[in-house]
Amino acid sequence: MDSIQILYEDNHLIAVNKTNNDLVQGDQTGDMSLDEKVKDYLKEKYNKQGNAFLGVVHRLDRPVSGVVLFAKTSKALSRINRLFKEKEVEKTYWAIVQKKPNPPSGDLHHYMVRDRKKNKSFAFTEKRENSKKASLTYRLVSQSDRYYLLEIDLHTGRHHQIRSQLSKIGCPVKGDLKYGYPRSNKGGGISLHARKMKFVHPVKNISIEIKATPPNEKLWNFFYSKFSNL
Repeated sequence: MDSIQILYEDNHLIAVNKTNNDLVQGDQTGDMSLDEKVKDYLKEKYNKQGNAFLGVVHRLDRPVSGVVLFAKTSKALSRINRLFKEKEVEKTYWAIVQKKPNPPSGDLHHYMVRDRKKNKSFAFTEKRENSKKASLTYRLVSQSDRYYLLEIDLHTGRHHQIRSQLSKIGCPVKGDLKYGYPRSNKGGGISLHARKMKFVHPVKNISIEIKATPPNEKLWNFFYSKFSNL
């Protein structure tokens, strides 16, 4: 079994640190998905016969790394789904970009249109047919000699939202060819990381904060050494 990094686990929920090559759920590629790896882990850990229950709560794009939360019971799944739907889950991302955003911090509001054939979303400043409103808040938190680290609070969960909105302001995520970055990253991932998730536990009713260490790569390590407290 491929190793997975467990960030949090109790009787109801399990969170893992997704690599920037993992699929959250299986697709036409036939590659083993993260939910299957977690199911295998649960079967092995608890010596379960047959399939282990695992509810997929949300997804990250394949080239994105970071916190992915699953439910271990149907009760927890329905309750955590409600929290996501009612926007009671705080999601914070880190993104590395090559162009400094102007202004260095702010709110982005766009209307998103998804093109399913191209598997791409387009951000517009004006409302369009079949568009959905998208909003996020970003802050410039650090820089290296060539790159900038942004911290992003996501307020809506649209398809490719962060990637599309940052591209719209001229700051595509490092390595994201689909949204206008000129070069791919080694390994094919992009420099977008789901850093933190915060919510009230749907069963225990206590505050939970889950953080994921970014990929073990030179540039991420540079920023993480300075901002592991964020």
